[in-house]
Amino acid sequence: MTALPAPRLLSGPAGALVHVIDSPVLGRIDFTVLDPVADLDVLHEWTARPTSRFWGLGDKSRDELRDTYLFVDSLPSHHAFLVRRDGLPIVLLQTYEPENDPLGEAYDALPGDAGLHFLLGARGAPTPQFSSRVADVLAAFLFSSPGVDRLVIEPDVRNERAIARAVKSGFELGQQVELEHKTGQLAFLSRERWGRHAARDRPDGSRAVLSETGFA
Repeated sequence: MTALPAPRLLSGPAGALVHVIDSPVLGRIDFTVLDPVADLDVLHEWTARPTSRFWGLGDKSRDELRDTYLFVDSLPSHHAFLVRRDGLPIVLLQTYEPENDPLGEAYDALPGDAGLHFLLGARGAPTPQFSSRVADVLAAFLFSSPGVDRLVIEPDVRNERAIARAVKSGFELGQQVELEHKTGQLAFLSRERWGRHAARDRPDGSRAVLSETGFA
């Protein structure tokens, strides 16, 4: 019998714990599949903030927001997670297969590509270089799947801070693409490049991969 290939992206039922990273600096980082009902208070608070404007959901009501993520949960190619630091929700993370997303019509997606967006919602205990350390565990989460060879982001071209931090963190810029609600700046981070991009001044070897502003 021929074994079926493993899914490229981790997923599971709503509320399921699918991955844990024990960071010597951040503590325990849990990746839990988003529950659009149980986690709605957190979702609504975070997406309604003015600083989350590039996320694009600030004008949605609670019911609309819940229904949006129930729809995401129904898609086999798109996933959402609530990331917790020692039990405290800190990040909303979305992952997807670019070839099964409108983005796949704007560039030539490769079989090992994994798209992502993330929104930083809380911090917990003060920690130096917090956003870079969190970003590293997000990348480690995606690359924990052997089917993922390259991360793909497409931040709004107006989000200059996110683009600059992505470049500093090792992403290589691609072309700009016209999407439904924005002009996106494609950028890519291969598994090999990520592995080489260890931060030089961190004794724990953590890597700066993404940015606090997110890549929405």
